[in-house]
Amino acid sequence: MFKIVTAVIARDLKLAMRRQADIVSALFFFVIVVSLFPLGVGPEPDLLRKLAPGVLWVAALLATMLSLPRLFADDHRDGTLEQLALAPHPLGLVVTGKVIAHWLVSGLPLALIAPILGIQFDLSGDALVVLTFAILLGTPALSGIGAIGAALTLGLRGGGVLLSLLVLPLYIPVLIFGAGAVDATVTGLGGEGHLSLLAALTFASLGFAPWASAAALKIALE
Repeated sequence: MFKIVTAVIARDLKLAMRRQADIVSALFFFVIVVSLFPLGVGPEPDLLRKLAPGVLWVAALLATMLSLPRLFADDHRDGTLEQLALAPHPLGLVVTGKVIAHWLVSGLPLALIAPILGIQFDLSGDALVVLTFAILLGTPALSGIGAIGAALTLGLRGGGVLLSLLVLPLYIPVLIFGAGAVDATVTGLGGEGHLSLLAALTFASLGFAPWASAAALKIALE
């Protein structure tokens, strides 16, 4: 079971390394969007600390979405997805591997660069640690939920817009608890409760999303 998951992860990572422009563009988008806010609202530290959790999380959410339309599209276009669907192993395991690979090339880099960007918003050391941990916890849920949307819109004309309409409402709980954890730390209330709920969302989405995505893919391939 784990062999097929690790094989899919290794394959998708190798393909991602051949398309490094996709990774760089998502990171560049994240950096630019977050960096524009301090320039737009001014250098007032209290205001920047108040805006930081929401700005960083919304930017991370949108950056994650940039690569979702290609999660299954390339494999669908060259016929690989049909071969994987006909293989004896469950398609849900293949999707699990693709979701993990998507997080490794999209969510993980965002979490690594987020504390550097958080310095622009005058966040304390504790808030930067919680921000990094929250993005590490929350972005796998974004990849898992996004996989459902990518599978449901596979092969549809205007699928990118439809994907956004389907996925963005489902991202709201992750956004609330992720930004809430940082905000609670900034205000001195502690973000443990928000992080616990964020972890629960992530585990639930990673347990459910691959199988829901696999069911949607089978319908799309019929």
